[in-house]
Amino acid sequence: MRLREKVVVVTGAARGIGRATALACASEGADVVLLDVAADIDGCPYPLGTPDQLAMTAKRCAEHAVTVTSHAVDVRDGAAASAAIDETLDRFGRVDVLVNNAGLAAPAGVPVHEVSEEQWRLILDVDLDGAWRMLRLTVPSMLRTGRGSVVNIASTAGLVGYRSFAAYVTAKHALVGLTKAAALDLAPHGVRVNAVCPGSVRDDPALDGRMLAEIARALGLPVTEHERTFVADQPTNRLVRAEDVARACVWLGSDESTDVTGAAIPVDGGFTAR
Repeated sequence: MRLREKVVVVTGAARGIGRATALACASEGADVVLLDVAADIDGCPYPLGTPDQLAMTAKRCAEHAVTVTSHAVDVRDGAAASAAIDETLDRFGRVDVLVNNAGLAAPAGVPVHEVSEEQWRLILDVDLDGAWRMLRLTVPSMLRTGRGSVVNIASTAGLVGYRSFAAYVTAKHALVGLTKAAALDLAPHGVRVNAVCPGSVRDDPALDGRMLAEIARALGLPVTEHERTFVADQPTNRLVRAEDVARACVWLGSDESTDVTGAAIPVDGGFTAR
């Protein structure tokens, strides 16, 4: 029960890595606050999480006998995010851990000079600015208690480049940079900031995951063959599991990692070791 008596906020919690992380935190004793847009947004070419999926995450977390709250929040909307965190502080009194997971992988699939300004702004507003907004809203609570942990879900795209994903790669590289800068700002105050950089994560039906399929779609890969294509680039000859990413988040949120800050930790089956 490494997160017992901690309050953990997870964004993008309706499905995929977000759901896996919320469940892992709840299983370790944390009270969890689940945020997700729970709606489609203009400019994103694939369906996003739904209210039913967010409710399912909450239901499964509650099975661990912890307190669970959920909010439909677009991390681009600072007022809505602020209201959700205000409600969290009213109920729990503090935030101990923030997991910045909300993100988009597309629009993508074109070379950098063909990305529209609207597409560019959308990716950065969600993947980078959204993480900064949530950090800005939750860190003051951590400063008051003199302890806390922010975990930014970046990507191997925050460590290396990929063709046809310029906006996504830029946002994730910048998120790693934000992680390092914020870690230095907050280290004297007992607040740690780290990034987890997943590689190709398998779309687990139990988690309603679909990110890998959408990346494949953007690249024009056949749906029936896309997992085999991604596995071919994995030194371990298997895709990363969302649960592996979630376990890294639990460790970074727990007191077991008290001397770890400013790190960008790959969970990629050795992909970036090549």
